[in-house]
Amino acid sequence: MAAVGIWLESWTFDPVLGTALIGAALAYVWAAHRVSAADPDHPWRRRHTVSYLAGLALCWFVLLGPVGFYDDTFFWAHMVQHVALMMIIAPLLLLGSPVLLLLRVSTPSFRRAWVLPVLRGRVLTTLTRPVVGWLLFAGVLIGTHFSPFYEFSLEHPLVHKYVEHLLYLSAALIYYYPLLPGNPGPRRVPYGVRAGSLFGMMFPETMAGFFLYASTYVMYPFYLSVHRPFGPPPLVDQQLGGALMWGGSMIIDTVWISLAVAAWLRSESRLATRIDVQTLGQLPALPGHP
Repeated sequence: MAAVGIWLESWTFDPVLGTALIGAALAYVWAAHRVSAADPDHPWRRRHTVSYLAGLALCWFVLLGPVGFYDDTFFWAHMVQHVALMMIIAPLLLLGSPVLLLLRVSTPSFRRAWVLPVLRGRVLTTLTRPVVGWLLFAGVLIGTHFSPFYEFSLEHPLVHKYVEHLLYLSAALIYYYPLLPGNPGPRRVPYGVRAGSLFGMMFPETMAGFFLYASTYVMYPFYLSVHRPFGPPPLVDQQLGGALMWGGSMIIDTVWISLAVAAWLRSESRLATRIDVQTLGQLPALPGHP
């Protein structure tokens, strides 16, 4: 229990990251308020704001809170960061529909000059292909954990803070962007493709976690030399981190898959209703009725 108390009381602060998170929250709240004030009949949905701010709050906790304080001490803390950034924080931010909010709050001239060219541009058109996003997400996940990059980032704190974390978040944002609702883009991905992509992502995530868990040696020598004020030895720590990625990714992915399937079923229900209405409209009138 003493170790838990020490852990919960441990916080850190990075002026660059802290300022960025606070600025992102303030800008979003300001934009949402301005949109709602300008169009009271169609105010900005509260669930979008809650989702976006929840993503920022979780990002603060795992990067600047107790998890971030010990991310260079415990492998499991590092894995919590990776799982949160790639599988929870990125989807929460996108469910906040920040690009749609930008479109609604910006002036027509700004939209035409800056926002729409990006949304219709070749880069976003390519990146929003589900197969491209899938390969990028899986490549970053596997490539960083099973290459010298991971050890290099541990030995170089600036790389860890400003390259590794940004790499994970960026890859996840690109992957989830065309799969989650409320994100305008150059193409509309079929619901079946969305559910299939999310289901297929479980394999690289769970396999990466399994191999980390099943390893019989410490894969990252950095953790052999670091001082541990409490907690498990390095190998057990690595196995715990692997188990967190292995089991956590399955649970988290199941949530996103369930949401995608539910949206798919709602879409099919609406389509069936429209077909029924059209069919009834084409039937001849009954005798005695106009």
